Amino acid sequence: MSVRPDLVAATDIDRWLTAGATIIDARSEGEYAEDFLPGAINHPVLNNEERARVGTVNKVESPFAAKRVGAPLVVRNVADMIEKHFAGMPKDWAPLVYCWRGGKRSGTLTWLLREIGFDARQLAGGYKAFRARVNAELPQLAQRFRYVTICGCTGTGKTALLTALADAGAQVIDLEGLANHRGSLLGARDTPQPSQKRFDTLLWNALRTLDPARPVFVESESKKIGLVQMPDAMREQMSVGECVWLEVPLAARVAHIATEYAHFVSDPQALMEKLQPLKELRGAKQLLAWQQMADRRDTDALFASLMVDHYDPLYTTAIRRNYTRLDQSPQIAITTLTGANLAAAAAELRAQFDPA
Repeated sequence: MSVRPDLVAATDIDRWLTAGATIIDARSEGEYAEDFLPGAINHPVLNNEERARVGTVNKVESPFAAKRVGAPLVVRNVADMIEKHFAGMPKDWAPLVYCWRGGKRSGTLTWLLREIGFDARQLAGGYKAFRARVNAELPQLAQRFRYVTICGCTGTGKTALLTALADAGAQVIDLEGLANHRGSLLGARDTPQPSQKRFDTLLWNALRTLDPARPVFVESESKKIGLVQMPDAMREQMSVGECVWLEVPLAARVAHIATEYAHFVSDPQALMEKLQPLKELRGAKQLLAWQQMADRRDTDALFASLMVDHYDPLYTTAIRRNYTRLDQSPQIAITTLTGANLAAAAAELRAQFDPA
C-alpha cells in the first residue's frame, strides 16, 4: 500500500497498461529510446542536453549548484508541456508519471498536475522499479504457457503462418517481429533492433495478456534473434513443447524468399557482401559459386543454393537438437505460400491444437 495517494507501486500499474490510459515518461529522449513502459509517451522534464549539463554541474560543483541550474529548466519545460499538451485534458484525467527512479523530475510534474486538479499519479521507484518487475515476472510468465512451435527450413513461411494463425484467432507470439529481425545472417531490417531491455518489455507485455489455458503458437528460434535473446525459461519451455514441421517445395520457398528479400533481388552484390562471413564455414569454392550466380543476376539459383547448401543442413540440425519432440510431431504441407493456403493451414492447426 502506498502511503501517499499520488504514489503507485510498479506492481499496481496494470490499469494504466490498458488502451486509452495515459502514461507519461518524463525522462530524456535518450533514456526513453532505450526502453519505456508500454504505451508511454515521452515528455522530457529535462532533455538530453539539459540532463547532461545538470549532471556535469552536479559532478564538478555540487548537488546544490546542479539544482540551481536545473530548477529553471524544469519549470520552463513543465510549463511548456502543460500549455502545449495537457491544457485541454478533462478534470478526471488521471495520468501515471515516471522518471528514472521516481525522483524529482516525475515528482515535479506530478505535483503540478495535481495542483491543477488532475488525478495524476507518480510511479514509485520510476522506470527502475518497472524494470525490476519485468525481470522478476518474465521468466514466470514464459513458463506458464503451452507452446506449439512452428518448425521448418528457411523460406517455408513460418512467420506468414503465424500471421494467418493470429488472423484465425489463435494466440501468437511473433518473436522476430518483437526483435525486429528475421533471425539469420540476412535478417537485419531497415530499422534498428530494440535494445535488450525494450525486447524484454515487449515480450513481457505480450505474454501477460495471453490466456494460459490456450496454446501459444511461436516460430522456432535460436537463443539469439539478431542482437537480442529470448529468456532461457521461454526457450526451455518451447524445447519440450509440441512442434509442427512445415514442409514447402523448394520452388515455393525460393519465390517466398525473393519476395521477403526483394532488395537483394535488385542488388545481388549487396547479398554477396552479407555472405562473406560464410567463407570460413562453407569454403572459398562455395562463395565463388554464389558470386558467379550473383554476377549473372540469377538470384533464384542463388537463393536455392543458399537454402540447400547452407541453411537447410544448419537449421535442420539445430531444430532437431533444440526440439526433442520433433520426430513425433505432425507435418503441415503447403504447396505454394498463398494467403488461401496459409489460412487453410492455420485452420488445420487450430483444429488440432486449439479447437476452442
